Amino acid sequence: MNHLPDDLENALSGSQGSHASLLNVHSINPTQLMARIESYEGREKKGISDVRRTFCLFVTFDLLFVTLLWIIELNVNGGIETTLEKEVMQYDYYSSYFDIFLLAVFRFKVLILAYAVCRLRHWWAVALTTAVTSAFLLVKVILSKLFSQGAFGYVLPIISFILAWIETWFLDFKVLPQEAEEDNRLLLVQDASERAALIQPPGGLSDGQFYSPPESEAESKGVWGPSLHIWPGMLWRPSLGTALGGGPDGTGLPLGLN
Repeated sequence: MNHLPDDLENALSGSQGSHASLLNVHSINPTQLMARIESYEGREKKGISDVRRTFCLFVTFDLLFVTLLWIIELNVNGGIETTLEKEVMQYDYYSSYFDIFLLAVFRFKVLILAYAVCRLRHWWAVALTTAVTSAFLLVKVILSKLFSQGAFGYVLPIISFILAWIETWFLDFKVLPQEAEEDNRLLLVQDASERAALIQPPGGLSDGQFYSPPESEAESKGVWGPSLHIWPGMLWRPSLGTALGGGPDGTGLPLGLN
């Protein structure tokens, strides 16, 4: 039995490849894509991501924890009213803890304003607060007389220093990378949904569009029937008694001349 020409085989194989690609594209579920887009849009409507909210809570914890330690220190050293007047009204850089409390207030205001109100997506604000905190505490520890005032002379500077650097680490390694990853996922999902909407025809595709009737036994043996047969260099339709390029036995008239 004669084989099909090379160009016809290439055309058939290309058609099959296009058919498979089309099926793969339509295997995308638009409902799932829309559900993902709505979930990401819901996060945007909330105004602040979960990881950023956690960061803001930690900044608030920083302020409250330092305030609590300072109040305990005031109560231990002779009563809150007396010590508060001494440390605030008669402020002394070398012996007062009031400036460490103000440092916590400074970190809270800058970070909440930058990352909760303005929703900044850069590290410069937390870098500023950490640099100021680190420099101030290092100078105060070197020049002041806090170590002669008991355990709080060690606790408050160390706690403030550690909390400031935890805030920097949390923002730089957790908040910003996760938000950037969520933005990339949203762009990918939106792009996929737009492509699926452009490729999918209205009303979808029916199974009949991809149905190919099975080859009969007579056709597989080369017996002429009412269907279209392909021979080397010709098209033969025996039901009409016409051919293009001659029949399998060299007979046949060009189409339209019979």
